[in-house]
Amino acid sequence: MAQSPLPSCVASLTTSLSLLESSIGILHEGVQDFPRLANVLQTTRHFEITSESQIESAQSQIRGEIEPEVSRLLDRVENYLDRLERRERALIARRELLEGRIREPRHRNSSGFGMGMGMMRRTPGTPMGTPLAGGGDSKGTEEQWRMLNQKKERLAFAVERLGLQARQKERQLRKSMAAT
Repeated sequence: MAQSPLPSCVASLTTSLSLLESSIGILHEGVQDFPRLANVLQTTRHFEITSESQIESAQSQIRGEIEPEVSRLLDRVENYLDRLERRERALIARRELLEGRIREPRHRNSSGFGMGMGMMRRTPGTPMGTPLAGGGDSKGTEEQWRMLNQKKERLAFAVERLGLQARQKERQLRKSMAAT
């Protein structure tokens, strides 16, 4: 009698079934964490009170309000910096003026002109060389001579300062002409 193919078919089916059960067990171990992962990976907006279009319109409105104010403040800062720069240049010019004044020797009247002879006064109706009133009072004439000498020094300083300022302005003009 010939052997029946049925037992070999049953054996093959049993082997396939055990292999399938083994595969299902492996897959189950691999995917049993998927529901938790789905929850973890799901993006949720917790504070979804306003829409993105509302946020964008609010940002553009704020930008429209802030930009003019920022530009105004920047203009004020630039003006202030310009003022500080001008002040710095003025202080530098003053320093140069004072340094020049310190470096230059003072030319004093060492001849003693007017000391012993009494001060001479020139008024519109009197000739040059008329002695001051009270010519015998040497203390008064010396005081007047000292005051006039101080006035002469002040005027010389003012002329010197104006000359230095003029030279400074010429330098600035040359610099500005060279820059353009």
